[in-house]
Amino acid sequence: MSRRLLSLLSLSVTILFSGIARAQGQAPDAEPFKASAQLSFALVNAQWFDGQGFKKGTLYIVDGKFTAQKPARVNRRMDLKNQFIIPPLAEAHNYNLQNDWGIEHYEQRYIQDGVFYAAMLCSDPAELATAKTQLNTQDSPDVVFASACITSSDGQPLAALMAAPAKPKLADIADKAVLVMDKPEQVDQKWKLVTQRKPDLVRITLSYSDKPELRAKPELKGRLGLDAETAAAIVKHAHQSNLRVSANVDSAGDFDAAVRAGADNIAHLPGHFNHHGDGPERYLISADTAALAARQKTTVTTAIAATQLYKTTPEQAESLRQTQIKNLQTLKAAGVTLLLGSDVFTGTSQAELARLAETGVFSNAELLKMATMDTPRALFPKRQIGCFEPGCEASFLLLPSDPLQDLKAVATPMFRVKQGRILTQVDDVAETSATATESTDAAKKAKAAGKKSTKKKAPATAAKPRKKT
Repeated sequence: MSRRLLSLLSLSVTILFSGIARAQGQAPDAEPFKASAQLSFALVNAQWFDGQGFKKGTLYIVDGKFTAQKPARVNRRMDLKNQFIIPPLAEAHNYNLQNDWGIEHYEQRYIQDGVFYAAMLCSDPAELATAKTQLNTQDSPDVVFASACITSSDGQPLAALMAAPAKPKLADIADKAVLVMDKPEQVDQKWKLVTQRKPDLVRITLSYSDKPELRAKPELKGRLGLDAETAAAIVKHAHQSNLRVSANVDSAGDFDAAVRAGADNIAHLPGHFNHHGDGPERYLISADTAALAARQKTTVTTAIAATQLYKTTPEQAESLRQTQIKNLQTLKAAGVTLLLGSDVFTGTSQAELARLAETGVFSNAELLKMATMDTPRALFPKRQIGCFEPGCEASFLLLPSDPLQDLKAVATPMFRVKQGRILTQVDDVAETSATATESTDAAKKAKAAGKKSTKKKAPATAAKPRKKT
């Protein structure tokens, strides 16, 4: 299959799964973010989020990590009085950073929004070779990819892929752009196709698996998904291969099937849209299934912001909203770990954070913990992120006001640091940041001798807020 066709297929995947009818946006006009050299910091009068509230004191950073010891040499001493530090956000459900086109249009939006971690949930392996070289760097988001995206022969996203301008046939797509499995025995036969892709995650699709009669409708060909038995076989094989599984679901029956199969993550709540005119009861998660998810540590990505991408009447929108609120309450009561993810192709998880705040189900502290601690750690479980203790990666956002009082403060970070590097759109700051240093040992000696240190001292205040692009 030609490179051109693969590009069209990959773009069709992103459009379908985001609920967007067309790819929007243009390359940003603002200067791209650049990383400074790795710096040593002394953050005095700091207030940092610990998952419940804000602690106060001084934080030190050396070699890209927080440390308990004051550095011998400080590149940046910052007085952060009346400002607030939080870890960077994560986006657990999107498709806009998995090919060159998407990275060109949306990578800078992630950094601007303070979203340093992301999961791309249906990546065409043909697109990832070049895309990966542009991500997971010192001045880009860190991303995991579901490059093994599995559906049925009548499942999503086949309808959208076959509607691409090149008019490909099923044979051009099946087991290439996405993998197709209809029966458990096919999972055995085709598993090598999964491992060859070396995915960070395996993505499976279930869509009204509890309504088998839908498979008889020609108009739904390519718009459904796996049955429960095949989904369970995929999860079993993935876990034997030490791979995590994220399940895309539509109905509460799909949710139940994915949880009982042992999926590691459910990619969004049931009821993001009512596709077949069913009543709200078809989308309500049961307390028993929520309890099972909590016991086996299945995480659930909320992704309720995607609902606004569908055309609905006010009555339909309110019905969906109430269903989502009930599902969130059920999952919260059961103790399920919830992850922040938007499924909004033209944005980031900032959209989801705002939408969740509107539900009234969570406190600002709960939402902030979900966005900056629970979600990053779920995406990168082997890393020390979303924390400020010694040994944690020194990545953070500086906010102008207390987000526990007004969560909107999270939408306007005024300063960004990734692993001890300032992320800035100003060339001079990135290039000269390491030249302004203060030797703390020299300062102590000078003070003891009653003399002023001759070392040049770094500015004592943080960068001023920049306009959001």
